[in-house]
Amino acid sequence: MGEIHWLLGVEIKWNQHACTVPLSQKAYIDAICACFHLEDARPTTTPMEARAQLTNPAKDKPSCDYPYKEIIGSLMYATTATRLDITFATSILAQFAQNPTQVHWEATKRVVRYLKTTRDLELTYGTRDMTTMGYSDADHTLQLHWHSISGYAFLIGGGAVVWSSKKQPIIALSMMEAKYISATHAMKEAMWLHTFMGEIIMLPTTATTIHCDNQSAIALSKNGQYHVRTKHIEIRFHFIQEAIEDGTMSLTYCPMQTMTTDLLTKLLNHTKTDKHA
Repeated sequence: MGEIHWLLGVEIKWNQHACTVPLSQKAYIDAICACFHLEDARPTTTPMEARAQLTNPAKDKPSCDYPYKEIIGSLMYATTATRLDITFATSILAQFAQNPTQVHWEATKRVVRYLKTTRDLELTYGTRDMTTMGYSDADHTLQLHWHSISGYAFLIGGGAVVWSSKKQPIIALSMMEAKYISATHAMKEAMWLHTFMGEIIMLPTTATTIHCDNQSAIALSKNGQYHVRTKHIEIRFHFIQEAIEDGTMSLTYCPMQTMTTDLLTKLLNHTKTDKHA
């Protein structure tokens, strides 16, 4: 099982071999490539193929004899630290850790190849404006398990500080519902950030804005009207309305073409990946 330590350096162990590198993104990516023998892997411009659908293997099909859990663990640290652009792909691949096949192994190697190709990408914070800006998105019926994927990202000073890609706990019955649930999860994170920023700087005087690309979800969050299309939505997802009413949060429209969190909810082609990375 792989081990990673985060204080003075990074240590990755595989088959009794270990390498220790300084704690930096480029060095970490180089260490992953070295430990999994992918130093000379060919480049790729996306972490996974657009519209790729990975499935669980048949029960009688043996799993691959590769350090799958180790490489997934290494990728997970990268997603947590700086590389939100591989978060969605890594979350998909992690679901097959108990019984991966050769197909899954090749898919994980592609993510590493993408990291190697884009090792110079980095988060930047170049503005004095410390306003928290959020983006919330969700797919709908794109996954074989039918659960939508919620994705959100928050930017401070022009750079991402918090992001998430997570399968929704229920099956949404419409695109509006999927986006509304995602916005609710984003709103909870926004409330924490609102308090946190108040503790380290000063309490924000304006509402934290979250961008959403679905007008129906925004309308429901603001008027809260009861009607047939939304009566089945669980009460816990409606707390977003109270957050907007008290003025600490704001949900506003963002065109689909500029939705930053597309990276966190679906597999994109090279053009879109390059735009949002």
